[in-house]
Amino acid sequence: MKENASSHQIRAKLHEIIFEADTPAGKVFDVLLMVSIVASVIMVMLDSVSSVRQTYGGLLYLGEWILTILFTIEYILRLYCVGRPLAYAISFFGVVDLLAVMPTYLSIFFPGTQYLLVIRVLRVLRVFRVLKLVKYVGETRLLMQALHASRRKITVFLFAVLTLVNIFGSLMYLIEDPDSGFTSIPRSIYWAIVTLTTVGYGDISPQTNFGQAVSAIIMIIGYGIIAVPTGIVTAELTQVYKRSVSTQACMQCSAEGHDTDAEFCKYCGSAL
Repeated sequence: MKENASSHQIRAKLHEIIFEADTPAGKVFDVLLMVSIVASVIMVMLDSVSSVRQTYGGLLYLGEWILTILFTIEYILRLYCVGRPLAYAISFFGVVDLLAVMPTYLSIFFPGTQYLLVIRVLRVLRVFRVLKLVKYVGETRLLMQALHASRRKITVFLFAVLTLVNIFGSLMYLIEDPDSGFTSIPRSIYWAIVTLTTVGYGDISPQTNFGQAVSAIIMIIGYGIIAVPTGIVTAELTQVYKRSVSTQACMQCSAEGHDTDAEFCKYCGSAL
C-alpha cells in the first residue's frame, strides 16, 4: 500500500510538472522544452546547408542525439504520468511526440549511401518537432476550439468555392483557345483557383476580350469571399473567449480545456 501510495504521489508530481502550466516547476519545464524544440529545429535547418554540415556536422549530430534522448525521456514520462497511456499515445500531441523522436532512431537502420533519400526524408521530418510548440501556446487551445466549432460552416464555404472554380474553369475552357494555356478543364480549373484566391501566378492568362471580362468578375468575387472564412472563425473565437476554461489537464487521459469549476473530466469522466 505504501509503495502504491508513493508511486501515485510520484506520478501526480510528475504530471503536475509536465502537463500543468500554472505551477513554477511546470513553467520552467515548459520553457526548457520550448528552447530545446527550437534548438532542434534550427539544427535540422543548419544541417541542410552543405557548408555548415561539412564544418559542424559532428557537433550537429551530437546535439541531435542529445535532444532526441531528452525528447524520448519526456515522451516516456508523459506515458507514465497519465492513467491511460494508450489514450495519450494515439492523441494528436502523443503522435507528434512520437514522430519527434522516431526519425533519429530510424536513421540508424539506413546508414548506406543507397538510402540517402530516406535519410533526407527523416531529416526533414524532424522539423515537425515545431508542432510540439503548439501545446505550449496558451491561445492555441482557444483557436482550435473555434476552428472545431466552425468546421461545418467552413466545409460548406469550401464546397461553394469548389463549385465556383469548376464552373469558371469549364467556362474558360470553352472561351479560350488551347494556345492560351487552357488545354483542358483541369488546367482551366487550376487557373480559376489561382485567380479566385487572388494569387495570380500569371503562367496562364486569357487572351480574348470575353475571357478577360470573365477574369475580372472572378477577381472581384475572390476579394469578396476572402473575408468569409475570417468572419466565421472570428465569430466562433468571440464565443470561445466568453467561455472561461482552465489549463488543468486530466491525469487519466491528459485532456485539457475544462471549465474552471469542473470537478470531472468531460472526456473520460475521471475526477480532476
